[in-house]
Amino acid sequence: MINRDRMVQTFCELVTIDSPSGEEAAVAEYLVGRLGALGLDVIQDDYGNVIASDGREDPFMLSAHMDTVEPGRGIKPIVDNDRISSDGTTIIGGDCKAGLTAILEALDSIREDGAGNIPIEVVCTREEEIGLVGAMNLDFSAIRSKEAIVFDSEGPASQITWSSPTYVGFDVEITGRAAHAGIEPERGVSAIRAAADLISRLPQGRLDAETTFNIGTFQGGDVRNTVPENASLMGEFRSTNLETLDELRVRVSEALDEVRKGFPEADLHAHVDTKFETYTLDEDDPVIRRIKAALADLGMEPTSKPSGGGTDANVFRTKGISAAAVGMADYNFHTVREYVSIPELVDAAHLCEKLVRTQG
Repeated sequence: MINRDRMVQTFCELVTIDSPSGEEAAVAEYLVGRLGALGLDVIQDDYGNVIASDGREDPFMLSAHMDTVEPGRGIKPIVDNDRISSDGTTIIGGDCKAGLTAILEALDSIREDGAGNIPIEVVCTREEEIGLVGAMNLDFSAIRSKEAIVFDSEGPASQITWSSPTYVGFDVEITGRAAHAGIEPERGVSAIRAAADLISRLPQGRLDAETTFNIGTFQGGDVRNTVPENASLMGEFRSTNLETLDELRVRVSEALDEVRKGFPEADLHAHVDTKFETYTLDEDDPVIRRIKAALADLGMEPTSKPSGGGTDANVFRTKGISAAAVGMADYNFHTVREYVSIPELVDAAHLCEKLVRTQG
């Protein structure tokens, strides 16, 4: 039986283990212990992802990621009636430790009840928040699942992420020439001016219903009285429309060429990289049929929404795994106002349990 109090305890234990992207070793150790205690064979691949299995053929994958965003160190969870939040100085870390909690509670419940379950595989990835890096480096030779549920979306577990965009990131490094700003500015080439020119040529924000564009970081210069020699910026664009993505790639390339012409003595180096690929689900997708059947058995009405973000499901699907992301009771992702709904977290555990518990 799903145990609310045990779930809350598990969640609070997880979020008090700091695990910003790249620093997941401690939470991985916790998960290895918990999953091993459930009788699963647990390994960590060369990248540090945690993979657990009961060793049987044709397993169903349960997945969530281990890392959190900043500010996510020293989290102090506060349980207030049906909500868990932080003290307001950090995130709460529900993304994605609510997903991990739902999986652990479902497996705890099945073991406690002595119930049977279908073959299962649990995959907990690193560095999801910085571009699905852990999933991209997952040892897929150790993965046997053909279907997967990923607990990594905002809202209730009945909410299915129906589509996700292709994500393209770009990094630009600009080198100009330093000079004293008060004595001989004419001899300088301002990397910041070149960067500003580039930024002014690029779009920002929501471009259409399917497409967004953002400059996320900018750095340049060292001191007030020197023409800045170096500047850098990082940006991204996302869309489910492949033609639009091609147009934006061309637009970025053309903007870079124009800035090079305008600043011939500056060096501009750009790297454009597709981080993950788009997908759109359909009703006949095997994992969608499985999830909807489980929701119906639980008396929960499925809903669907498109997402502007990506999850490990994007990567799994490129590897031939029918994967879908669902809600995990978390709200206000990536902010200090984030909170987890305890009743919805219980629902997420029920869904996870229903999916893998042997029927009848």
